[in-house]
Amino acid sequence: MRRDTFLKSLAALAASGALPLSAWAAANVKMMIPANPGGGWDSTGRALGKALQDAGVAASVTYENKGGAAGAIGLAQFFNASKGDPNAMMVMGAVMLGGIITGKPPVSITQVTPIARLTTEYNVFVLPENSPYKSMAEVVAQMKKDPGSVKWGGGSRGSTEHIAAAMIAREAGVDAAKINYVPFRGGGEATAAILGGNVTVGGSGFSEFQQYIEAGKMKAIGVTAPARIKGINVPTLKEQGINVEIGNWRGVYGAAGITPAQRDALTEMIVKATKSKAWAEALDKNGWTPALLTGKAFDEFVDRDFAGLRAIMVKSGMI
Repeated sequence: MRRDTFLKSLAALAASGALPLSAWAAANVKMMIPANPGGGWDSTGRALGKALQDAGVAASVTYENKGGAAGAIGLAQFFNASKGDPNAMMVMGAVMLGGIITGKPPVSITQVTPIARLTTEYNVFVLPENSPYKSMAEVVAQMKKDPGSVKWGGGSRGSTEHIAAAMIAREAGVDAAKINYVPFRGGGEATAAILGGNVTVGGSGFSEFQQYIEAGKMKAIGVTAPARIKGINVPTLKEQGINVEIGNWRGVYGAAGITPAQRDALTEMIVKATKSKAWAEALDKNGWTPALLTGKAFDEFVDRDFAGLRAIMVKSGMI
């Protein structure tokens, strides 16, 4: 068979979704990161891109950061610009679900294609180095006196740290609607605000604050885990008498309008990437817990988490 005829045959098979990933050249992946640089989604997207290349399933990866509204701005752009593109991916997670519940954006996560959950991580709350407070107990005591005087800094409204702050307020007998939550478009902005003392207390994944905690520029005062996390010497909120537990997770979606076969191919790419040396190094470096979930199990997980987050928000007075 002539080479040009062979390539045309491959292209036809690929277009029909009948060609297995192993028979096709590595993809040129376009990765939407719906947050500004410096945060968890940004580090996840770039680590995943590196892992895709390390696994040999991506020839190249280009990244686009589009922050704001708990990822809803990036989601809308991804939905509109990537329809039917089998090589387009978007990083997302629990924060986006929370933002959709609170913000009710015109584009929902149900309009794009679920591929995989990648990792789980609990939030840590920190104080800036020069904070007058020394513990979560002192922060809560001040919030009970004057809710507005305590500025909680973190990701967009509806993020897991926002939900956690509202849950802490509820446990303390404070109206969650009165908490002073300051949202940021990305982890880099939130970190700068905490370091600059522009917020009272900040929340995010431990990996985002780790270097500053270890350098003494931030003081960790509580994690939202059910028990202490191995290797992280920070007390849980429950240890401190605050009955709050909430986890964060991050995953990846494909474009709207791709075929079931194209979804399967993307899933195969992700699974191979998570078995790469580059991904193992990213997990270790960032303290992420691997939590791969694909197919129907991932679809059902997202549905459950949507319902669970909504219930928490209702109970905490956020919606």
